[in-house]
Amino acid sequence: MSLRSMRAVNLFQAILALVAVTWLPQPLHADEPAPAGFGYPMFDGQSLQGWTVEGDCKIDVVDGLLTLEDGNGWLRSDATFTDFVLHIEWKALKASDYDAGIYIRTLAGGKPFPKASHQINLLQGKEGNIGNIPNAESTGLIKPGAWNVFDMIVEGDKVLLEINGRPAYKVAGLKQASGYIGLQCEVIKGGKFQFRNIRVTELRHRALFNGKDLTWWTGAGDAAEKCWKVQDGLLTCTGAPGPWLRSKVEYDNFNLRLEYLVSPGGNSGVYVRVPADGNHHRDSDTAPPAGFEVQILDDAAAEYKNLKDYQYTGSVYDIAAATRRVARPAGQWNTLEVNCNGSHVTTTHNGVVVVDAVESKFPLLKQRLLKGYLGLQNHSTVVKFRNVRIGPAM
Repeated sequence: MSLRSMRAVNLFQAILALVAVTWLPQPLHADEPAPAGFGYPMFDGQSLQGWTVEGDCKIDVVDGLLTLEDGNGWLRSDATFTDFVLHIEWKALKASDYDAGIYIRTLAGGKPFPKASHQINLLQGKEGNIGNIPNAESTGLIKPGAWNVFDMIVEGDKVLLEINGRPAYKVAGLKQASGYIGLQCEVIKGGKFQFRNIRVTELRHRALFNGKDLTWWTGAGDAAEKCWKVQDGLLTCTGAPGPWLRSKVEYDNFNLRLEYLVSPGGNSGVYVRVPADGNHHRDSDTAPPAGFEVQILDDAAAEYKNLKDYQYTGSVYDIAAATRRVARPAGQWNTLEVNCNGSHVTTTHNGVVVVDAVESKFPLLKQRLLKGYLGLQNHSTVVKFRNVRIGPAM
């Protein structure tokens, strides 16, 4: 391992040691799921999975590289982030007068670029600088015409940046507590850019699936192995007869994030705050206690064309319908986020908030538990999951 890599690992471990336990959603008994800090690639080298293009720009994957091709706009992450570690490698294809940027904790809104933003500059001569934070600047660390590496830690109101393995700055002054990670596309003025090896670690989230086995999960009432398996790092429901998958601990307020892939005609769901029996239907005070389900479905399948609005992906089943249907075709990966803070429930599907439900508008929420188990539904179809993690409510 190189000295630079060793320094980055040591720095990362030091930051993880400082993460406060109070940030994490607290289970109601002692079996914690995993240590804090969830890392994963933000770019798979094949597609823009996990990203949303904003504005009038063309962004594509060329020879395994994320490439800013044309126009003005930006590429934003589907998820928002609070505290994180980000590794990103970039190269300007224009020899001089090049310009682009990396957004951190940036809000949507504004054309062609977001207005409420912090941008780590990729403008020639100001690479790495943040224009609206004093002292966030450095010189002499860039390799012109070559690949450059940025490693940053964003924690609280602070940003620490290393450029090509050398310290650039550590400053305070971030205004937004959370927001998107993004790439500014300013090809008309600043030329094409390429990016690779984009990796993020969410410091406040922790794994609920380790890519190896069913640690932290159990079959509800029967052996999970009857219909659940781990293959090629994916958590897979085979669709065979068998139980739903239940978390080993209960949760109250949290932010749950995962990626899913349905087969043609696929049907599944995420159980939220359910009792041990998995009940997720309740419409009166006299009915048994229940949590709720966030729907997962092959929305485009012909057999589902006449469903009720609340039966499509991202909906809180029987309570709040998804306001937009943004599911990708069967066989492609989708992102899904469920945020629970008391009785306020939001779901974000492929980067779009499709449910924002409160009791005053959706009274059935009053009938549902505020703590309970998480679950993944077996609905007799093949569904795959990956990057399952949980953090504090946002």
